[in-house]
Amino acid sequence: MTSHRLPSGGRLIDRAWSTPFRFDGRHLRGFRGDTLASALLGAGILLQGRSFKYHRPRGPMASGAEEPNALLGLGQGARFEPNQRATTTALLPGMVTVSQNRWPSLDVDIGAVNDLAYRLFPAGFYYKTFMQPRWAWKHLFEPVIRASAGLGRPPRQPDPDRYEQAYAYADTVVVGGGIAGLRAAVQAADQGGRVIVLEQRPVWGGRSPVDAGADGAALIEALLADLAARPNVTLRRNTMATGLYDHGYLLAAEHIADHDPNADLPRQRLWRIRAGQIVTATGALERPLAFACNDVPGVMLASAMRDFIVDYAVAPGRNIVVVTNNDDAYRTALVALDAGLSVAAVIDARPRHDSPLAVAVRDRGVRVLNNMAVARVTGRKSVTGVAVCPMSGDGSHVSEQIACDAVAMSGGWSPVVHLWSHCGGKLIWDDAASLFRPDPAHPPRGADGAAMATAVGAASGDLTGGLEDAPEQAPILPVWVMPAKAARPLRFKMWLDFQNDVKVSDVELAAREGYESVEHVKRYTTLGMATDQGKISNINGLAILSGALKQGVAQTGTTTFRPPYTPLTLGTVAAEARGPLFQPLRQTPMDGWHARNHAAWEPVGHWRRPYAYPRGTETRDDAIRREVLAVRGGVGLLDASTLGKILVRGPDAGRFLDMIYTNMMSGLKPGKCRYGLVCSENGFLIDDGVVVRLDADTFLCHTTTGGAEHIHAHMEDWLQTEWWDWQVYTANVTEQWAQIAVAGPKSRDLLNRLGGMDLSPETLPFMGFAEGELAGIPVRVYRISFSGELAFELATPARFGQQLWDRLMERGAVFDVTPYGTEAMHIMRAEKGFVMIGDETDGTIIPQDLGLDWAISKKKTDFIGKRAQMRSHMTDPDRWKLVGLDSLDGRVIPDGAYIVDRGRNDNDQRNVQGRVTSTYFSPTLNRPIAMGLLRHGPARMGEVVEFHMADQPPLRAQVVDPVFFDKEGVRANG
Repeated sequence: MTSHRLPSGGRLIDRAWSTPFRFDGRHLRGFRGDTLASALLGAGILLQGRSFKYHRPRGPMASGAEEPNALLGLGQGARFEPNQRATTTALLPGMVTVSQNRWPSLDVDIGAVNDLAYRLFPAGFYYKTFMQPRWAWKHLFEPVIRASAGLGRPPRQPDPDRYEQAYAYADTVVVGGGIAGLRAAVQAADQGGRVIVLEQRPVWGGRSPVDAGADGAALIEALLADLAARPNVTLRRNTMATGLYDHGYLLAAEHIADHDPNADLPRQRLWRIRAGQIVTATGALERPLAFACNDVPGVMLASAMRDFIVDYAVAPGRNIVVVTNNDDAYRTALVALDAGLSVAAVIDARPRHDSPLAVAVRDRGVRVLNNMAVARVTGRKSVTGVAVCPMSGDGSHVSEQIACDAVAMSGGWSPVVHLWSHCGGKLIWDDAASLFRPDPAHPPRGADGAAMATAVGAASGDLTGGLEDAPEQAPILPVWVMPAKAARPLRFKMWLDFQNDVKVSDVELAAREGYESVEHVKRYTTLGMATDQGKISNINGLAILSGALKQGVAQTGTTTFRPPYTPLTLGTVAAEARGPLFQPLRQTPMDGWHARNHAAWEPVGHWRRPYAYPRGTETRDDAIRREVLAVRGGVGLLDASTLGKILVRGPDAGRFLDMIYTNMMSGLKPGKCRYGLVCSENGFLIDDGVVVRLDADTFLCHTTTGGAEHIHAHMEDWLQTEWWDWQVYTANVTEQWAQIAVAGPKSRDLLNRLGGMDLSPETLPFMGFAEGELAGIPVRVYRISFSGELAFELATPARFGQQLWDRLMERGAVFDVTPYGTEAMHIMRAEKGFVMIGDETDGTIIPQDLGLDWAISKKKTDFIGKRAQMRSHMTDPDRWKLVGLDSLDGRVIPDGAYIVDRGRNDNDQRNVQGRVTSTYFSPTLNRPIAMGLLRHGPARMGEVVEFHMADQPPLRAQVVDPVFFDKEGVRANG
């Protein structure tokens, strides 16, 4: 192809630096400062992509983030990325790019056969077809559709690049670095607060340097110099504000070293900004016009053509036709003429007018055809001409054919209102300007009701460009379809959403089929659901829907604007939180010792805990059996540091815990412990643990390993929303303490060998605690047991955890002290009939189901969940209750197995009357044991129940008391 690069000019390129790159295997060159789109255009490549549905040839339509067509696969290997927008991707040396959504090549695409059968694929065709016959849908249609769905191909290797996140705070954040934004920043800075200015492009000025020439560029330079000299102002380029949320929370993605693996810098940075006030100076986007074949490569927005000519010295065509309904497109004709290009005609849908821009174009000898329209663009892979017809007609009468190789179109401008709308800002329809603009009477508001954002410049609907001497413009003529009465065959070729191939006819079909809500039409037709999120297509689609429904655009309204404004890579969102840091592994102070002693690990609530400690050739089951018997016969150590520990302090702490727990905590004496249950507001059991009263105003609440964060949040939720006036402070101190359970009949003997505290039954009775030192190490000793054996739990500051463990192992050698893991702990608690939150509970269990009525206070008038437990379903006598299950044939009952009723119901099925919650082989009893929930369970002691399992004979078990071992509790007292 012949080069489309102009011999001179190019505001943003440096011709001294020729930059090599590849596209679909071709070796090409651009200049430093080019985007991929401008470099391809400069090399004469206008065809840069294929549309999603019909695989129609497409070239660049826009020059910025709104571009729907020029999407490329970029990079190789691990750094390959699909759907990179060519208009915003800076050209770097050695870039490798490929076109996408085509096969076998961009020039010859088999998928283009869909375009020939376009009548078979109207809007919503997939909702109406491929339903019958069912076998064909499953085995023929669905695989084909799934294989062809999507744009581009996903990368196959992990992303090797670095990303990071940062935080910033400002009194004012200005989004947009054009004249309006920089002026707003100066005004904000004059007030003395901290100001941050964000600009999405690598250069400042917005449209001013292109549309206002030297005057606009000079004004931008002066404003930037002023701001750069102020210490309270931060200027950030290449930073896209993607979403505005409650309380002035703004997300912005800064592009630092995109697609440059040699930069040794983070690729992108996600800014989390808290702002007192946001100024949206986001500008406006030009709209296309809907005429037949307005998607042929070479048809582009008039403003984009100006950008390519002025910024990159690229001519999308040599002989241009401008088609418009407003004055702004005349600028493109003037820019093209100044660059030495030919302008065949300006086709203006409006009557003749003498606005300064129109007069300037006519004075340059360009034909201006008023009251006229484009009936059709000719050409398929490039423009060959346009057919011109009267604007008021139906397109059947063509007045002339104009030869050209590019079409610059302008259907008016739409303010970029996305950030304004993200957080509740309202819009109003401006009939005179044919656009939605922010309603200053209904801005986004903060928690105090004050306005959180203001809009300035084009983002507010002011399209003057911020210049006082901007030329006066003739009024815009709303043109949504060209010509006005276009015949139906033409409407089949008028494109609205260029990426998703949504046409005027599709929107009109949706309206005829009863889709009147704009949100329904969006989903039925996929209008605005492409990667550009309908930035240039939505307003035209809304207007055409309004016409089909015979109502105003304001009545139709807009779809919901949702963040992000432009796509965010998952790497930017995750930043460092990936790989080992995706979910950081929590380790106890004794983790290193466990690892050195060959612990088999179990993940519990983001912690890793020793499941068992196999020795030599032992299997896990062998190790578990040994550990259980060692504790029952001597003494064992368990690392219990992972148990949640929540400090609750204040004059109202006891009153507060009375509401959190089902039993009375305010009556607990200092130095004593009490087991407590926590329920949700629906009455269901969500956690349990031992509460310790440290002094008159301070309690320490132990939770399950996985429940610490949840229960702390539960406490804070109620404290801050319901009992906000109570004097209570809570803190999660889980990681500040190491905790070791010392269990077994020789546990007191072992602690006595450490020396330093009197731990006799008289001094430290069951459910008591004492503070002091053991072996010179500060400890709190709790006299509690989860194994049923004589046991103590030693809490020490985390920095002493390993030291205390080592002393216990050294002094306990004479007793053959044995570390034991979580599975041995579970077996011993099941032997004693102790319930485990998460095993015996599933979110639908109340304490009464587990026989824990004794832990529900009869004195308290209220606690969280009390009233819920009085509902009829909660008091239903048919609720499943906790029982023990004794296997009758020596087989371990499968965990979760259902207990089936005898006989069958009316549907010839067996009803379920219970399920197994915990099941183990008990080394202490040398037989299987299990606990489960059973209908009328406590009343059915001695009864035999059955479990039916696939490919196995029925398993029978006897219903027994859930306490299998030491029912009298003698061993816990030593």
